[in-house]
Amino acid sequence: MTRRTTPPFRADHVGSLLRPQALLAARAQHASGELSAEALTAVEDASVRDVVRMQEDVGLQTVTDGEFRRTSWHMDFIYQLGGVAKTDEKLMVHFRNADGELDFESAALKVHDRVTLTDTIFADAFTFLRDAANTVQTPKLTIPSPSMLHYRGGRAAIDDQVYPDLDAFWTDLTDAYAEEVRRLGALGCTYLQLDDTSLAYLNDPAQRAMVTAQGGDAEHQHETYIRNINAALRDRPPDMFVTTHMCRGNFRSSWAAEGGYDFVAEALFTRLEPLRFVPPGKMVVLGLVTTKQGALEDKDVLKRRIDEAAKFVPLEQLCLSPQCGFSSTVEGNVLTYDEQVAKLALIVETAADVWT
Repeated sequence: MTRRTTPPFRADHVGSLLRPQALLAARAQHASGELSAEALTAVEDASVRDVVRMQEDVGLQTVTDGEFRRTSWHMDFIYQLGGVAKTDEKLMVHFRNADGELDFESAALKVHDRVTLTDTIFADAFTFLRDAANTVQTPKLTIPSPSMLHYRGGRAAIDDQVYPDLDAFWTDLTDAYAEEVRRLGALGCTYLQLDDTSLAYLNDPAQRAMVTAQGGDAEHQHETYIRNINAALRDRPPDMFVTTHMCRGNFRSSWAAEGGYDFVAEALFTRLEPLRFVPPGKMVVLGLVTTKQGALEDKDVLKRRIDEAAKFVPLEQLCLSPQCGFSSTVEGNVLTYDEQVAKLALIVETAADVWT
């Protein structure tokens, strides 16, 4: 079995990477007014070049910019959609880890007008990454799925004077996404990843109870999301490969939801993309290496887990990656740069052992 030459790759990663200290310091200086926007961009550019070379040195076939220009993996995108604005209220997501609990807080959002796309979101970030990558690396851009705009606030965040009927909201949103995808393809993006926590969250009974309390249809909301993700991708270029990353939340080495994927699995794997529902031709990237702690996994254990997955899905339909990003928000998870690099190297080495 030879290594793959198209995404997703046998050894892949989710996208976000730990921000270097120089970049964190520059962001703090910019926030306090001590550093100009141009000077911050110069630090970002240098940091992206460095992290691109790191991914090359590790042996990854794909490369991201680590999401170094973002504060949050999703809100930086969502706030740039026309018709969406920050509010004075706070959006709170409750997380937990082995040591306790903590909360992620950001400005809440409001859909105050028709959802549109004006400027191509992350265009400059992608073209810089494209030009910084070498000729054998495939630049990957990560963006939140359209589901995330709805899940973060539900019906209450959507002005009912603008959208008395949510079908019109979904039409506008998926039209905006379809145009974003088209424009990204024109810029040369051949590997696009839609990040979506909502599909994993909805497996958790506590999350479904929250959706019900908001007036949503917890039993069928995932089906609405899948249908609209497909609509957003309806006109993607033929040479663009699209993956969907799902997880239960990732903030400072903590998670928000729990449970298996059984509740959404059949609809997810048969209409969009537990493993027994995966149809022929679909690829599954197994997130078997944690990004929430620095201890390195045992390669033989990883191989055994891949073997277990291969009982449900043919080995040629499987790939390996971390279970999430290393820094979904600017704060990053609780591990060191060297530990991060060691985990990426382990994924590359394990994939080489398994698939070549």
